[in-house]
Amino acid sequence: MQKIIFLDIDGTLVNEKGMIPESAKLAVRKARENGHIIYLCTGRSRGEIFDDILSVGFDGLIGGAGCYIEVEKEALFHEKFKKTDAQQILDFFYEKGIDFYLETNTGLFASEKCKQNVFGFIAKLKANNPEFLKEIEKGIMPFYEALIEGEELIREDINKIIFLDSTTPIDSVMKEFEARYTVIPSTVPVFGSNSGEISLLGINKATAIEKVLTRLNITKENAFAYGDSFNDIEMLQFVQHGIAMGNAHEIVKSVADDITETVDENGIYNSFEKYGLLG
Repeated sequence: MQKIIFLDIDGTLVNEKGMIPESAKLAVRKARENGHIIYLCTGRSRGEIFDDILSVGFDGLIGGAGCYIEVEKEALFHEKFKKTDAQQILDFFYEKGIDFYLETNTGLFASEKCKQNVFGFIAKLKANNPEFLKEIEKGIMPFYEALIEGEELIREDINKIIFLDSTTPIDSVMKEFEARYTVIPSTVPVFGSNSGEISLLGINKATAIEKVLTRLNITKENAFAYGDSFNDIEMLQFVQHGIAMGNAHEIVKSVADDITETVDENGIYNSFEKYGLLG
């Protein structure tokens, strides 16, 4: 029977160096050849899902942690921040000296020192992984180069707001905003322990998956989801087969139906094979 599979990107399909293991590419291709449907289901917005990922081949995507849905290359759903709400959040960041970037479907718009600080995070990653310099350059530098500086930041097309590590504790950011928005810590671990993302309340990967299943007339009993981060929790709980990566946070593993190996230990391929998705 045909299944539908929702794959997170960072920490699930892509490793911490920004690379997709060949085994994961093979798993996606073989599963699709076997008649299954595969969607990306990521916190990334459309503007930061680069060609090296899209070229693997997918049937659709959920971006911005659920605020954007693309089915058969057409937008099914797109919910964005109001300009007044964005202004309020950015004013707080300016006051606290927190660098950030705005995710939109057309690009990543950065605060004044954001790109400089991201470069520092990448340099630290390189220093800690000297044997993987080429992989890091190929996998992560396209993201750095995509950051756009000097543009208007109070916009009407914001899907999600990412903030970098700072001296402001993550608990303070959560206390300020969690009543009105979804605040998830450390969605990009390299950005530091006080980093995170702010997205629209009531919208997550599970709400988006439900819309896709309804559109395609597929039950959640025939759905798989793979993830590793806090923003994957709802979708792992929602589908029949919620599978955490071996590198997932322990809280994420605790809500999953199964746990596979890490990204670099062929976790995607091994799990697809285990569940008979490869034919």
